[in-house]
Amino acid sequence: MGDQIEAAKKRAAERAVAEHFSPSFRYVGIGSGTTILYVVDAIKASLESHLASTQPPEEHRASLDSMIQFVPTGYQSRQVVVQAGLTPIAFDSLPETVALDVAFDGADEVDDELNCIKGGGACLFQEKLVATKAKKFVCVADYRKNQPRLLTSWPSIPIEIVPIAVYTVLARLRALGSSSPAVRAGRLAKSGPDQTDQGNFIIDAPFPSPLLTKKDLLEARKKGESWAMMERLGTGRNPEGRWEVEALAREIKSITGVLDVGLFVGENGYDVSQRQAKGEKKAYGLEAGQKPVICYFGMQDGNVEVKEAEVSNLT
Repeated sequence: MGDQIEAAKKRAAERAVAEHFSPSFRYVGIGSGTTILYVVDAIKASLESHLASTQPPEEHRASLDSMIQFVPTGYQSRQVVVQAGLTPIAFDSLPETVALDVAFDGADEVDDELNCIKGGGACLFQEKLVATKAKKFVCVADYRKNQPRLLTSWPSIPIEIVPIAVYTVLARLRALGSSSPAVRAGRLAKSGPDQTDQGNFIIDAPFPSPLLTKKDLLEARKKGESWAMMERLGTGRNPEGRWEVEALAREIKSITGVLDVGLFVGENGYDVSQRQAKGEKKAYGLEAGQKPVICYFGMQDGNVEVKEAEVSNLT
């Protein structure tokens, strides 16, 4: 099973890089997790193939290798970049007006609308920083992460919090309907809670599942079902306690002490670009979207399944 999963990740990574990476790029985001190892390998192979085909003078090869700078989402992904012989750059060293050409990252779960749960590796804050700095976020995963709704297989939502706010945040999450939110333990019990690169804690919060999508709400509204109740209550939660994913992300993010939420929702990079092209004032000055524009899933049968954003439905 393990070899099958790793082979699926590799196929998804190779196709994603083949279709969304170019040696002409200047800045590329590199996410966290095991799938990203295969993404970096595919990028390195693409660059080596480009150099072999163009055959630049030997004295120019080093400079060509360093022309693309890679923005990691944490310590682990920076080491992957360095070990591949690529050039890392810290997020806070990027020029203010620069947008990453692309960001590659994995996910713990992805639904039919490309909403994602991320944070299983405790890097969700930096992952969101990088995703929202990119023109497009390309997600790469294996078949286990491909689900119709979030919280179908993945059990909880990771939330990064400042340590002093633990009990306040836990109480608020329980009030929002999380049955048993808990601070994530470190690998060794004696070392205390797991800590992020920012020195914060992660809370894993299960909620009634699966989470609802915008499509679910629209269909309920047409049928006169739970939508009316949700509107009357002014929440994004139906009478059975199931949250719409964007509404839940907003509620959790609004809790004092929460740095960020492992729900990647809302617009994607293409959405924001289209709004800017239309001259919509609210689009100017916005970061790119949190959601991926496309997801590649390596499947058990050797194929790669693709979920792509429905750009034609933008409003």
